Amino acid sequence: MSFVYASPRVLPLLVLGFASGLPLALTSGTLQAWATVEGVGLEKIGFLTLVGSAYTLKFLWAPFLDRYAFPFLGRRRGWMFISQILLALMIASMGLFSPGTNLGLIAGLAVLVAFMSATQDIAFDAYSTDVLRSEERAAGAALKVLGYRLAMIASGGLALVVADQWLGWNNTYLLLGAFMGVCALGTLLAPEPEIVAKAPRTLKAAVIEPLREFFLRPEAITILLLIVLYKLGDAFAGALSTTFLIRGAGFSVSEVGSVNKIFGLAATIVGALVGGSLMARLGLYRSLMLFGLLQALSNFGYWILAVNDSKLWLMTSVVAVENLCGGLGTAAFVALLMALCKQQFSATQFALLSALSAVGRTYLAGPLTPPLVNAFGWPAFFLLTVLIALPGLVLLWWRRRDVIALDSK
Repeated sequence: MSFVYASPRVLPLLVLGFASGLPLALTSGTLQAWATVEGVGLEKIGFLTLVGSAYTLKFLWAPFLDRYAFPFLGRRRGWMFISQILLALMIASMGLFSPGTNLGLIAGLAVLVAFMSATQDIAFDAYSTDVLRSEERAAGAALKVLGYRLAMIASGGLALVVADQWLGWNNTYLLLGAFMGVCALGTLLAPEPEIVAKAPRTLKAAVIEPLREFFLRPEAITILLLIVLYKLGDAFAGALSTTFLIRGAGFSVSEVGSVNKIFGLAATIVGALVGGSLMARLGLYRSLMLFGLLQALSNFGYWILAVNDSKLWLMTSVVAVENLCGGLGTAAFVALLMALCKQQFSATQFALLSALSAVGRTYLAGPLTPPLVNAFGWPAFFLLTVLIALPGLVLLWWRRRDVIALDSK
């Protein structure tokens, strides 16, 4: 691994990424598991999925964080620290009740946790955008991904085991609340950005100026299109990958789950870390192009699975390679989003750009994948996903001068 990971601006992002990822499962999968064990009805459990709406709407209050700051710890860390302390208290408070007898109260606390978690994400994304030098962005993105995924393991699968076999649900939530409190120490120790931009003068300016500043750039529309298209082939290939492995390739649920959780997760983490290290040498444009090509080519692995007999070693290899290449692409892509943000408006611009990046996955890959599979079959579909990845790479090549210029920001 490169020396870039030892940078005092990069290393703290591992702990801060962990803090960012910790609350999500506690208001979604883990909470649903707890409610199920407590005998809560299926319809009521279904409504709990609405708790996470704050994550998709966080761009609405991102301008508030750009405009206002607490009088301590700087413009971004103040928001992060307050969010983490409140999250620690709210998560621990969830452990004082039970969904079986206090579902409304637990759900209300979960909504508050999701809101404060989304607020922490806004501040953390802005902080990492502001604090990193251009050559550190991919490494910082990689450690953010690593910390986030480790937190998902801790608050997701590991929390279920601990709650079921050792501590019980209430004490598990109290413990994870304490973990969040410890993470706040990482915010206290993290450095301030070397250059601190002035906040917008009014809340109105904080809403309007980020959009105005971005759309006055001559390359704005094509860059926005690039954000939608860059990982689109990856999104199509992954949209029904679990369904394909079970129904199309004939693997068992336990085989798919084990391979995805072990090899898939490990490969994604390695890909992100290697991507961050390589990008320090390759630069933003060459990294995006190389990793984008690897992302596209890795989809051939699913075609190989679709035309061959089910072999566990083959499935393991395909999942590992696909996740490795996806991790490489994610590191460079997050670095691109950081580079596109102006420091004065980084909270609002990053929130909007990250929301835009989900458009392809949510509104294109999700709805269109089933009819494409039905029309062409699995083998032809996975070949098609390679072609779907190409327009994004062509657009990247076309706007290469703009992307190269971002490296000097």
